[in-house]
Amino acid sequence: MKKTTLAMSALALSLGLALSPLSASAAETASSATNAQQMPSLAPMLEKVMPSVVSINVEGSTTVNTPRMPRNFQQFFGDNSPFCQDGSPFQSSPFCQGGGQGGQPDGGQQQKFMALGSGVIIDAAKGYVVTNNHVVDNATTIKVQLSDGRRFDAKVVGKDPRSDIALIQIQDPKNLTAIKLADSDALRVGDYTVAIGNPFGLGETVTSGIVSALGRSGLNVENYENFIQTDAAINRGNSGGALVNLNGELIGINTAILAPDGGNIGIGFAIPSNMVKNLTEQMVKYGQVKRGELGIMGTELNSELAKAMKVDAQRGAFVSQVMPGSAAAKAGIKAGDVITSLNGKAISSFAALRAQVGTMPIGSKVELGLLRDGKPVTVTVELQQSNQTPG
Repeated sequence: MKKTTLAMSALALSLGLALSPLSASAAETASSATNAQQMPSLAPMLEKVMPSVVSINVEGSTTVNTPRMPRNFQQFFGDNSPFCQDGSPFQSSPFCQGGGQGGQPDGGQQQKFMALGSGVIIDAAKGYVVTNNHVVDNATTIKVQLSDGRRFDAKVVGKDPRSDIALIQIQDPKNLTAIKLADSDALRVGDYTVAIGNPFGLGETVTSGIVSALGRSGLNVENYENFIQTDAAINRGNSGGALVNLNGELIGINTAILAPDGGNIGIGFAIPSNMVKNLTEQMVKYGQVKRGELGIMGTELNSELAKAMKVDAQRGAFVSQVMPGSAAAKAGIKAGDVITSLNGKAISSFAALRAQVGTMPIGSKVELGLLRDGKPVTVTVELQQSNQTPG
């Protein structure tokens, strides 16, 4: 009986010690230790940004090629052929669905599809959402879902396949949150990035990384390439989602990944926010992008070319030809010139120059820094309309 009492007393004592309040000095010491162990969190920033990132559900149809029917079989599989009537086992074959004599001239047929992607609200009052063109291309219906679960119908305002940017508009927008666009020209390699999107239709997902490189081009993803490269994980469904800085400002629209085996290997690409801003402003104004151009042909300047041409520069756009009557010709640009800057900002390559000029409105006046015969020259060029069909 005594042993039991002692055991109970010992337990009560230990509980009493555990529940007794800490002295003031002990509490301060514990609090300091806890604060020292706390890690920085992206949560406060994400709480403000997440409502501006949306999921996009698309239904549409596209034309797919079907096998062409050998000529000697056309008499058996024409529109009036018994082989293509109701109940025939051949009725659903490609030959009876547009690939035969009575089908479409190009042997194509309409195929319905469903797609998922992401988008970013850039104007809350008007309901404007920017996304990738490949997300909404050939769409017949577009549904936008917000982070709070609300769903809206949306329509296309403008598309630009050459840059893979599209602008859609939420119908009857109410209580939306728009993101602030950062100056992507101010980015530096090593800056932190956060990617937000809807990968694989899972819902809003956040990953983080850094700016791995700037001005990426020559990837054959789109015609106008000036990508931000990041190692923040980007997967299918992230297309059109936001790449933001630590202030929660949009620095790019997630567009593509380098995926030899189909999965993410830490090499993702985003369209810079300044490029997005220029393109979407034109879409609002014209419903399309009306590109300006210089009217030159050229290539990247590298060390070998610089040495051969006796040019004291390692990076820039080498001009090999100037089109007669072009904006460049009127400004006095000559073959052999090296374009080193655009509006005071360095030009790293011919592709970067083309991408930046290609997002500027017709009639824009730009200042180009050149090297000509080893001497710096500055010219002002008024961009003319591109001869290319608007995308």
